Amino acid sequence: MNKMASIEQNDILAKDADWWRGAVIYQIYPRSFQDSNGDGIGDLQGITRRLPYVAGLGVDAIWISPFFTSPMKDFGYDVSDYRGVDPMFGTIDDFRELVRTAHELGLKVMIDLVLSHTSDQHAWFKESRRSRDNPKSDWYVWADPKPDGTPPNNWLSIFGGPAWQWDGRRCQYYLHNFLASQPDLNFHAPAVQDALLDVTRFWMGLGVDGFRLDTINFYFADKDLRDNPPLAPELRNSSIAPVVNPYNHQEHLYSKNQPENLEFLRRLRMVLNEHGAAAVGEVGDAQRGMELLGAYTTGNDFVQMCYAFEFLAQEQPVAARFASVFAEMDRLGPDGWACWAFSNHDVVRHGSRWNLCPAGLRQFTCLLMSLRGSVCIFQGEELGLPEADVAFEDLKDPYGIEFWPEFKGRDGCRTPMVWEGDTPQGGFTTGTPWLPVAQPHLELSVARQEADPAAILHHYRRMLTFRRGQPALIKGSQGKVEATGDILHFTRSHAGQTLFCAFNLSGTEAEVALPPGRWRQVGTEIGGQAWSAEGRLHLAGWQPCYMLAEEEGADG
Repeated sequence: MNKMASIEQNDILAKDADWWRGAVIYQIYPRSFQDSNGDGIGDLQGITRRLPYVAGLGVDAIWISPFFTSPMKDFGYDVSDYRGVDPMFGTIDDFRELVRTAHELGLKVMIDLVLSHTSDQHAWFKESRRSRDNPKSDWYVWADPKPDGTPPNNWLSIFGGPAWQWDGRRCQYYLHNFLASQPDLNFHAPAVQDALLDVTRFWMGLGVDGFRLDTINFYFADKDLRDNPPLAPELRNSSIAPVVNPYNHQEHLYSKNQPENLEFLRRLRMVLNEHGAAAVGEVGDAQRGMELLGAYTTGNDFVQMCYAFEFLAQEQPVAARFASVFAEMDRLGPDGWACWAFSNHDVVRHGSRWNLCPAGLRQFTCLLMSLRGSVCIFQGEELGLPEADVAFEDLKDPYGIEFWPEFKGRDGCRTPMVWEGDTPQGGFTTGTPWLPVAQPHLELSVARQEADPAAILHHYRRMLTFRRGQPALIKGSQGKVEATGDILHFTRSHAGQTLFCAFNLSGTEAEVALPPGRWRQVGTEIGGQAWSAEGRLHLAGWQPCYMLAEEEGADG
């Protein structure tokens, strides 16, 4: 991307209040992206150095996982200072330079905000735990034990065991939905909400364009701390927690998903509007994900986007599964806006999770970029990286250590980015990396793929270029999502343009009927050259196809 093109793109984004709608967001896990000082840990200067590469992919924004001051028990998702940059990542001036560079390249900057909980090392918690009557005594969820000394209810932690930790200073339990070192904030206290909204303003003041909101449905807990009911075995799934975790045995009716959350999100949206910023919320719920996504994103009062875990699940979604998810969204949140992802820092990379062949990887890339909504892609996804095999002795993730070997944790998707293929550390660092560089990844490095016109990296670029040229794929409406055997198909329409999109989600040839009207193929440069005759579209295994309506009325 040349400088003039970057400036023009930045001008367009700056003038578009709805820049987030249909945006492609590139997730950066800072510990593993680029190390600039040889300590083996990625940092902000390293990210800045690699931003031209990210911009060159054709994405619209970056999302940076937490870099705040933290004891790193959960690698930054345990914040001890919301306004500080942890020294391992650099300084606040490094962040300012990162934002300036990103904006020059036409990239919006989104950062992770972890509002539901802090570290137990945060000054707020240190004060709160001192006594039951200090100014911040109600800033966290505290509760007396039952008469027999056991926790106040049956709530469980996602990271294993009870969600309550005894504190001898107050002789009370405090709530932690994650690690015991991550106490949950009490959103029923107005002062807590005010403090967190001020944090949001602080980062927008530094030029941040938006936020990824961690565990957005966990903000409030039931005021009466009622027990969660059991969940019938046939209703359980492992999309939020691994099957070995008893967390899946409860219906989390009271520990999260509370109705008061909507009013806080309304306040948050008003703050975001002050700077034209946008937010994408992570909805962590195995049963009500689509319902909450619809509730949190419908209209202009709450957050702009949310993502649920439907396509972050272990099982490869077949055509019928995609159709059922969108039918559910049409029912529960037809006017909501999703942000779709197949991989992120919390799940096995989807190439390995779904055991995809190279053609399958390319096909799912096309599909992801064609669904109504915005898109997140995780660093290295554009290289087709498989999940890394991290030995137990090299694990850093407490989640994996707790449930090993049935669940190996999240380190396998968090290993360092591979920039070069001819050095053991892949160009990530000159020192010893915090997690081992996966040696099979070296063959898939950026440098090696740049030199190979057939590499998946170029497929991502071609697909993103194609998407940019099709307004219907960015902000368009979406017709009914249907499955005809292994073929998933639907129309996207916007401003007089209608595209018929079809994807063969299998390795065998299949066919589907074209909607009435006159159509011509587009997108052949991304493998979409299919054969059509007599109103039928014939697709090879793992083949996408895009057909553009040549006259009005052919919108399916």
